[in-house]
Amino acid sequence: MTIPYSCAYSYGAKWGGTPLLAVATEQGSVHILDTSKRQEWDIDISQRATFHPHANGIFDVKWSPSDTLIATASGDHSTRITSLASSVLSEHKTLHVLRGSSGTVKCIAWDPLKDGTVLCTGGRDGSICVWDLRVSEGRGRDEVETGSIAPVIVIPNAHGAPSKPKGRKGKLAPAAPLRSITSLVYPEGNPYCVVSSGSFDGILRQWDFRLPSESTTTKKTKKVPKGPPKPVCTSSTDPTTYRGTRRMRGITSITVGHGLSAGLLFGLGTDSRVHTYQLPSLEPLSGYAPEGDDSWAYTHVNMQTNSFYIRGAMSPCGRWLASGGTANGRAFLFEVGTTASAGRAMLGGYAHTRVPIAVELHGHMGEVGALDWAQDMLATCADDATVRVWRPDVDVRQRCAEDGEAMRWQWSWAGMD
Repeated sequence: MTIPYSCAYSYGAKWGGTPLLAVATEQGSVHILDTSKRQEWDIDISQRATFHPHANGIFDVKWSPSDTLIATASGDHSTRITSLASSVLSEHKTLHVLRGSSGTVKCIAWDPLKDGTVLCTGGRDGSICVWDLRVSEGRGRDEVETGSIAPVIVIPNAHGAPSKPKGRKGKLAPAAPLRSITSLVYPEGNPYCVVSSGSFDGILRQWDFRLPSESTTTKKTKKVPKGPPKPVCTSSTDPTTYRGTRRMRGITSITVGHGLSAGLLFGLGTDSRVHTYQLPSLEPLSGYAPEGDDSWAYTHVNMQTNSFYIRGAMSPCGRWLASGGTANGRAFLFEVGTTASAGRAMLGGYAHTRVPIAVELHGHMGEVGALDWAQDMLATCADDATVRVWRPDVDVRQRCAEDGEAMRWQWSWAGMD
């Protein structure tokens, strides 16, 4: 396997089904791995299936809610929809090619209410695109090639700065650099809306694609067609700046809380912290206390996340948040569910002083970027071209503690702070 850029467990795997893990690589291939627990001597390669939807790196991979389709976002400026039905011949697995982005497609989110028909993507060009797979191929904007699907909604420069006024003598001011869209999620409790993050700062924005911008009327009383949607909600402050004491940092991925952490969003920042936001307001809970005392900002002394390849993932129970890292092959776990429960217990509010538990996972060499959870297991992918699966196993952990030098050749284990 070449270097894995992204991975995702199927929806069934998160609720106790067969733990099928999709791993997308820098060469445009996707491997479907069965990560069921095996005996140490079992190396049966029949537990892997591979297909090649792209000839360029795949930066995100997502299963549809029914686990029948996989969407892949690539550096070739396209998103492809692949069928996993066994009746589909391998050379005909790609069902749809979605084109409309002018740069690398960075992230994908399927609409949970429209299984396998509607999804949105975010790109390095700063745009958010909404796609309806029921739209006929070839329909849409003229520049989209025949045989592909064009977006039904495009929000350009979704996380861009406000437009600058004209310069002297009517000249336009220089355009601000495009700000990439780094993550998209459908929050629980509000499935009609999408929350997005960007590469420039820690501000989140929420979009309702049912609400396009109002049409306007010119001096000649002619209506201008409705434009793209505007955000219905935006974070009022940037938690990465700590009240202006630090420069702004981008968010590499957003994770939705559920179960014990319901009602919260977690944004993994390039400041090597996981920041907490409230739903539906998107107001940050972190970024107000002094850096070392901020119990809503999850971090670790060895944690570095100054790369937009690093992702986060929430456990199915909503208790543990996993984060990758850029340094020394480390991944990290934070007990966000217990922290959230403690916060709610404080007079019904969110203020608390409990220090979150952090677990450091040692095992890879190089940057740990992609990771995801199934029930009772976590998969991590790294630049050393390996995929590791972590499980709670008291017996093996005891053997590792008793004979660490010998066991280190076969196992990796966690350390706790």
